[in-house]
Amino acid sequence: MKVGIIDYGAGNLQSVLNAFHALGAEANLITTPAELADLTHLVLPGQGEFGDCSRKLEASGMTQPIKDWITADKPFLGICVGYQLLFEGSEESPTSKGLGIFKGQNVKFTDEAGLKVPHMGWNGVTPQNPNLSMWNGMSDEPYFYYVHSYFPQAEEADVVACVTTYGNQTFHGAVTRGNLIATQFHPEKSQHAGLQLLKNFLAL
Repeated sequence: MKVGIIDYGAGNLQSVLNAFHALGAEANLITTPAELADLTHLVLPGQGEFGDCSRKLEASGMTQPIKDWITADKPFLGICVGYQLLFEGSEESPTSKGLGIFKGQNVKFTDEAGLKVPHMGWNGVTPQNPNLSMWNGMSDEPYFYYVHSYFPQAEEADVVACVTTYGNQTFHGAVTRGNLIATQFHPEKSQHAGLQLLKNFLAL
């Protein structure tokens, strides 16, 4: 088992590395497509502005290799903007394209009295299918740590792994398909539930 965490200049990589190391996994940062050759699991983190992350990812030369990896149904984890980039685009940067793995756009939280944006802190998620392996070993409503202003609206209902409610708005907190898991929340910052999710990812 060997985990590669894509370093394209747009993520809090050390905390992701630390989380995998805490689970006893061999995990390293990778920057080139050639480094994918001997990996078993691939992670795309990301934080910041959608367009900036999209441009940096394209410049890294990793865009097509990521698509090929996902098409081959190898274990893949997207986190935060690394989750958003799997969709077609974002209101945050209308001229920038996502990877188009899933149909849908990223949208911003609607203005709501008393609602602070970005959504920052702990929030519960409601799994759409509790029997999915990604939820193994967790409670019926596990809590995870969020930091975001935008989120994907998946057009394909069957890929939605969980929903989260913030204020009066409910959004897609994660998606899954085959051996792909992607989350708007940060599992590496989510203590027990986050480590359990990473453990379940490693078991793929």
